[in-house]
Amino acid sequence: MTDTAARPVEARPRISTRTVVTVIAGAALMTLAAKVQIPFWPVPMTLHTMAVMAFASAFGPRVAVSIFLTYLAAGAAGLPVFSGSPERGIGLAYMVGPTGGYLLGYLVASWLVGTLAAGKGTLGRLRAMLTGMLPIYGFGAAWLAIYVPADQLLTAGVLPFLLGDLVKIGAVAAIGTVLPALLVRLLGKGR
Repeated sequence: MTDTAARPVEARPRISTRTVVTVIAGAALMTLAAKVQIPFWPVPMTLHTMAVMAFASAFGPRVAVSIFLTYLAAGAAGLPVFSGSPERGIGLAYMVGPTGGYLLGYLVASWLVGTLAAGKGTLGRLRAMLTGMLPIYGFGAAWLAIYVPADQLLTAGVLPFLLGDLVKIGAVAAIGTVLPALLVRLLGKGR
């Protein structure tokens, strides 16, 4: 039998109040980003993708994923946080609907972009965000295939949104260090 008192106790990472506030404020801003609609061609765009990319670039994977999980939890609980809710449904019914794969893609992109963008300059963050689009469209189109015939997936679930997403990624990358630094200043550094 080993003496447990002789073994060091593993330190658990502490979650600061600042991180909790950052995550809650981030989830609220994510909701606002999902609700904002900007006239754009060929479809109006929300700022959802921009928020995911900005949070991941500014705060890294741990906080960005926490923000998105908090946002998803609020939505699963029935709060009308998603784009088009409550009109297009709320809660788990919305989450398993046609856009459910995009929500999963945003979650994966939060981690992926946060990981790839860490410590990178503008071009590195741009590459990370472009790479982050792969799980968003991949999971989104795969899930949408349940609802839309395969020959219509690109025209229904990718092409109408691609230009807007590229504009949003370009905006986050162009702002470069200003937007992440501003978010850190507004919401606190939670890495």
